[in-house]
Amino acid sequence: MAIPLIIGLSVVIVACDGDTPRVLVTRRDGGLGGLPFGTFDPGGHRTFEIALRGWVREQTGFDLGYVEQLYTFGDRDRETPEATLADAPADARVVSVGYLALTPDQQRLPDRLEAQWRGWYSHFPWEDHRTGRPDLIDREIAPRLATWAAGSDTRRTRIDLAFGLNGQDWSEDRVLERYELLYEAGLVIECARDADLPLPDVRLGEPMASDHRRILATAMERLRGKIRYRPVVFELMPDRFTLSDLQTACEGILGLSLHKQNFRRALDRTGLVCGTGEMKAGTGGRPAELYRFMRERVRKSAAIGIAAPALRREP
Repeated sequence: MAIPLIIGLSVVIVACDGDTPRVLVTRRDGGLGGLPFGTFDPGGHRTFEIALRGWVREQTGFDLGYVEQLYTFGDRDRETPEATLADAPADARVVSVGYLALTPDQQRLPDRLEAQWRGWYSHFPWEDHRTGRPDLIDREIAPRLATWAAGSDTRRTRIDLAFGLNGQDWSEDRVLERYELLYEAGLVIECARDADLPLPDVRLGEPMASDHRRILATAMERLRGKIRYRPVVFELMPDRFTLSDLQTACEGILGLSLHKQNFRRALDRTGLVCGTGEMKAGTGGRPAELYRFMRERVRKSAAIGIAAPALRREP
């Protein structure tokens, strides 16, 4: 007998609140936060994206702007023990197409809707290195992973590369790899829930419904990489912004502190921004000039992002 197939659509909606990247989270059964999720109706929806925009508006009151497809998540049993749909057949296989959406402002959400903006580092506290290496890594994560890896050189190497241990450099691009290592080692609540095991003895970030924290990790990794080769960071910025505002947004996304002069030299080389002649007061010092994104340049050519070699932590 053929197994019923349900096509679901999940979306990571990102906004920057000053130095804090936030994602839109809905309340799911059991009280856990989850990403906005809906199903694709082949008979009623002409495209995935039209379906996505429609039910996101219904669930959250939010109108999506920039959207791109992330990945297809179809692992067997990925929706258990959470029942995604009350009327779904018990043996249905759920395949979810993930999307990344960016917005320049956190639209106010209607009170009737159980949705909120939540800082993405509440789910991944080990990813924020703007003020240095989080104590959580050396205090809680590294010792437990070492115990899990005992006797396995392969596991030890994976851990060192992912978390920048034993002489390895930290790479902000390994978000998904780090989360999947913690899941495999049984150190995140989702693993205990999915495998019906005892809860871990430490709480490493806020858990999410189903595999939505994995989807969020995929979105974070995609965005961190993409700001280097495409000007997507400007989809998170208002029409007018200071260069400090732009750097703060990039730092928030990358989880790193960037060198101011290197950042601005890299930005100058792109030709992506131009001054407006307007000034912003109240910046803690001299008024700062407001800039705008030259969107017309992107329409005419394959504009690049902010070059990776210039993105370095402060010494």
